[in-house]
Amino acid sequence: MHREQSPDQPRPEIPAPRRRPLLSRLLKIPALLAVVPVVASCAGGEDSKAAGDDKKPVVLTTFTVLADMTQAIAGDHLQVESITKPGAEIHEYEPTPEDIKKASKADLILENGMNLEAWFEKFTQDSRATKATLSDGVEPISIGEGEAEGKPNPHAWMSPVAAEKYTDNIQKALSELDPDHRKDFEKNASAYKEQLKDIHDQLTSTLHAIPENRRTLLTCEGAFSYLARDAGLKEQYLWAVNSDAEPSAQRVSEVTRDVRANQTPAAFCESTVSDSTMQQVVRSTDAQFGGTLYVDSLSDKNGPVPTYLDLLRYDARVISDGLTGRKHEASH
Repeated sequence: MHREQSPDQPRPEIPAPRRRPLLSRLLKIPALLAVVPVVASCAGGEDSKAAGDDKKPVVLTTFTVLADMTQAIAGDHLQVESITKPGAEIHEYEPTPEDIKKASKADLILENGMNLEAWFEKFTQDSRATKATLSDGVEPISIGEGEAEGKPNPHAWMSPVAAEKYTDNIQKALSELDPDHRKDFEKNASAYKEQLKDIHDQLTSTLHAIPENRRTLLTCEGAFSYLARDAGLKEQYLWAVNSDAEPSAQRVSEVTRDVRANQTPAAFCESTVSDSTMQQVVRSTDAQFGGTLYVDSLSDKNGPVPTYLDLLRYDARVISDGLTGRKHEASH
């Protein structure tokens, strides 16, 4: 999760690590796979349903954004749940035995795709649920550097335009699961796409109004390629995707020099990672810290982005305020 850091704190010589070493994560895989047969045997031959007494068909999604989109289209006809909770980092999530149990009882499991959920196949290999990939049909933007160079950037849902394709894929998957309510799913999907179009218009008009010399979007992760394309922003970041290694001191220096040379007005960081390295860049330049952005996870219901549509509106406002200096002016 995001952790605030005082501007007076001494600059670390190297960036603070964001996660455990790769080896320690890999060592957990055999233990995780070992519990799968045990969990499957606990199902006791019951019909494919998740925990609880609700007899509605059960739809699982891999993270909270997809769950919220799916719930908006499903209405009251289906039981929708996210495998990961608000605030979880999705790229290298480690499924729990309880997650595997839920997958074994689900009727439909929805993933983002584009290599986002590296753990998805192992997680669902013993599940009889139908599976659907919601990014199918979206024109991908390739990652330009790092370990994943050349692979599709998975964060397509950050574009309201691409999210319309997600909506179509959700509606299709739900209609196949529960054809009796197909008409309702189609109606809900149509209304949802209208809201996405309105947000796209608002987002692009807001961000297009930013002066051209201030239109660099600097973030911790390169998760905003699709939004930057929609809004005509130049994208800069410390690491391409969260599964990359921690940015080296050389990479941090390169970004710092670029911020100084281009007089980038603000820097941002995602809610699911530490902002300590970005704060180092801020302290070394004239850039301001523009705020926390939400990408891979919604907040809880009392937070700033309890729904996906709220997330899009919130991020557009934070970016606009940061790049125009309104956030900095308001703090004085």
